[in-house]
Amino acid sequence: MNDSTFAIPASAEQLERAAAALQNRGFAVEILDDVATARIRLKSLIPAGASVFTGASQTLRESGIDSDINSGSRYDAIRPRVLAADRATEADTIRKLTATPDYVVNSVAAVTETGSLVLASGTGSQLPASAGGAAHAIWIVGAQKVVPDLTTALRRVEEHSLPLESKRTMAAYGSPSIVSRLLVLNRELIPGRGTVLLLREVIGF
Repeated sequence: MNDSTFAIPASAEQLERAAAALQNRGFAVEILDDVATARIRLKSLIPAGASVFTGASQTLRESGIDSDINSGSRYDAIRPRVLAADRATEADTIRKLTATPDYVVNSVAAVTETGSLVLASGTGSQLPASAGGAAHAIWIVGAQKVVPDLTTALRRVEEHSLPLESKRTMAAYGSPSIVSRLLVLNRELIPGRGTVLLLREVIGF
């Protein structure tokens, strides 16, 4: 059962604190009203023709961003190529495609008011690009994912995000989700590489 307190959207003050802390740690941050604004903003952040890998994110699915990137012809979309590849014979190709795109677009399980991003994964396959493999990373984050600190962020993963994702995977695949990999991003060292789009609305897990 998930902890519903982690579904409450952050206040304007909490969003501002998180944004300021992230900026102090080298991330570019924009606070946007809603997903519709984020979808428009992404088009100006990612040039046409760029290779783009999207994470397996409920935020991206709900928002339409996944479809925008992977169903259109504007970008060199990596995910459709990966899904079409043979995992038995093209494992190395898949690994390289997902690890080093021009852009990775994803969400996070939590963002802290102290300036950290927390990503969780069952297989780890979508983490290398965010960790540093992609030339540019963009994370779209719903207002309910802002938490005070890293300890609370890890609780949010286990007590909120994982139960909801397990419910989704049980319905889709007949098996629960797991958290076998955690990635904590505390600082962005390359100017302009990492961008966080903080939304004032709730979306995703």
